[in-house]
Amino acid sequence: MTPLYPSDQYGFGERLTDAERGKLLALRKVLDTQVRPILADSWERAVTPIQVREPLRDLRLIDDPAILGPDGRPRAIYTGFRAFEFSRVDIGVGMMFHGQTAMFRELVLQGGSPEQAAEWDPLIVSFERTGAFALTEPDHGSDVARGLATTARRDGDRWILDGEKRWIGNAAHSEYVAVFARDVADGQVKVFLARTDAPGMTLTTIERKASLRIVTNSDIDLDGVVVPESHRLQRIRSFADVSALFRTLRPDVAWIAAGAQAGAYEAALRYALERRQFGRPIAGFQLVQDKLVRMLGNITGSLGVAVRLSERRDEGIQRDEDSALAKVWIADRLRETVALAREIVGGNGLVIDSDVARFFTDAEAVYTYEGTRDINTLIVGRAVTGLSAFVR
Repeated sequence: MTPLYPSDQYGFGERLTDAERGKLLALRKVLDTQVRPILADSWERAVTPIQVREPLRDLRLIDDPAILGPDGRPRAIYTGFRAFEFSRVDIGVGMMFHGQTAMFRELVLQGGSPEQAAEWDPLIVSFERTGAFALTEPDHGSDVARGLATTARRDGDRWILDGEKRWIGNAAHSEYVAVFARDVADGQVKVFLARTDAPGMTLTTIERKASLRIVTNSDIDLDGVVVPESHRLQRIRSFADVSALFRTLRPDVAWIAAGAQAGAYEAALRYALERRQFGRPIAGFQLVQDKLVRMLGNITGSLGVAVRLSERRDEGIQRDEDSALAKVWIADRLRETVALAREIVGGNGLVIDSDVARFFTDAEAVYTYEGTRDINTLIVGRAVTGLSAFVR
């Protein structure tokens, strides 16, 4: 079998079915023909290429019956390689797609009532109803579970939302934001599907970013925003329910970090084969080959961890410490891999034309989001010692 990825040294992609493999190759064609040509310009201008939503939607990457199991869902290893495929081209474009079809969709599917899920899911899958995930706040990131400051006040058959949100990706291009707010009556966290054009909601684009420039992140101000009770997700009654949701989403971050490594490696390898010094390609130099091999080793190890994490997910084993360990270790490898790619490309790695600079800077966002290295380390540390370092 022809390897699906040049960086998949141990053939992990052979675990995919023919139908899954076909979907990923169709995705690759769209990414190569409609995304790659506009990447450098979009990244430099900090513009989200919203126009590619339609061709991506038409691929039916999440709901084609050919890739669905008996439970009506794709296998975790397929969704992982889908994130890998996106990220080896651009992390931001993958976030544009998965923010809608993974994060927002899973929030509604798992957090909404059966009636809400039945109404919303077809519209989310078809991109007829777009949404974003509004959890983090200006003063609360890793401590948001206990420090959530946005409030919700019940007023008859509606809710009044007040507060601020920060780093909300895709909100500027979405019809709804899923606002996580603390109920002033019982102190519990609940989730509300608020329209982005609702009176009292103000979105401000975060500018001058050095990472993930293709993703439009927003600061959101909520001043008396009204949401009907019908738009409160009925099965989220506390942050414990939110944590259960995150348990299903966090493995994707490991795949994103692995895919970004593959993209940086492939870009560096192309450059090394083309760039000539002293009369021959620099790929023939021992020092360059050493860097390439180290990068390939990082990708191979990262894929091994990500694949096994997904297999355990398909087996029904989902533990916070497993995803946390994968995020910590693979994100560390990501940082090292993109730095090695930058070394190989040299001064040209400081401009985005070679792709390496984009992976180099975007890696910093992946290293931070879905829990910083320190927070994920404490999750694993608590699991292996039985002692929590979160509290004294």
